Amino acid sequence: MKKNNVEDMANFLQSEKWAKMNTLVGNKVVEAEIGGTEVYMFVKDAKRGRYLEIPGGPLIDWADKKMISETFEKIRKVAKENECVFVRLRPQLFDTPENREILKAEGCRIAPMHLAAEHTVLIDLEKSEDELLANMRRQTRYEVRRSMKQNIKVTSGNSEALYKEFHQVQAETAARQNFVPPRLEDLLAEREAFGKDATIYVAKTEEGEPIAYGLILKHGVEADYFEAASTELNRRMPGAYALQWQAMRDLKKEGYKRYNLWGIAPPNQPHHRYAGVTTFKTGFGGESVAFVPAQDIVINRAKYLIDLAVETARKKKRHL
Repeated sequence: MKKNNVEDMANFLQSEKWAKMNTLVGNKVVEAEIGGTEVYMFVKDAKRGRYLEIPGGPLIDWADKKMISETFEKIRKVAKENECVFVRLRPQLFDTPENREILKAEGCRIAPMHLAAEHTVLIDLEKSEDELLANMRRQTRYEVRRSMKQNIKVTSGNSEALYKEFHQVQAETAARQNFVPPRLEDLLAEREAFGKDATIYVAKTEEGEPIAYGLILKHGVEADYFEAASTELNRRMPGAYALQWQAMRDLKKEGYKRYNLWGIAPPNQPHHRYAGVTTFKTGFGGESVAFVPAQDIVINRAKYLIDLAVETARKKKRHL
């Protein structure tokens, strides 16, 4: 599934839709054209200082040294104009020594925190349904079939009421699993910005009780399993398996070529907080990939060192 052209690996993070979402929640959006490519940059205000974020980008020709130089010159200029402490970016570049060297040569350093699904699973939706099933781990395939026997129903929609229901269940999920859920404001902004390209799937029992939820965002050839939530029923019923299988089939029919399950633990980190969900996601038979880790460009060194210390401690505490 690995492509030569970085734009082949693009997703919603460098799109007008994600830019609109950021605008709706109050982040300043800076759009720049570099070498015929649009680069979306987001100015974010944190307690420890302002920074410039470029998720999933820039989408440039990484073999063109002149374009790389011009791009990073522009990025630094934007950061300084907006009085940012640092720039954080995570391009759609596979994690190789060569790609890390390209970024290091432009003054980047590895960030203390991850950004935008650096390790993930990509499922090739151009395969037939039989192939998709055959590629699953045996236990995953068993759970998908068990969900059919239990008559678990999967529906989808994007009404505001469904988003509010999803947010409530996700808050309950976060309390059980100890993570910070997105704000309702963010979810509703995604709904407004993406329109029909944002869909919430819900798996329910035969009696109509909800088991699992998934928010999928779509752009270009890729669909992304961006947010999830579940009820206590998900501990003993294969609702999440039914949801993923229905989503994969629907997305395939809609013409999407790739399904990104959006975030797994790095290899050989059994105590990572994503370790449990990694077992679930890798069971669907996709390709586990690693993009270059998030990178920082330091603009204000004194203030950046404070941020670095805080984020390093936070990463350790959260087992990230």
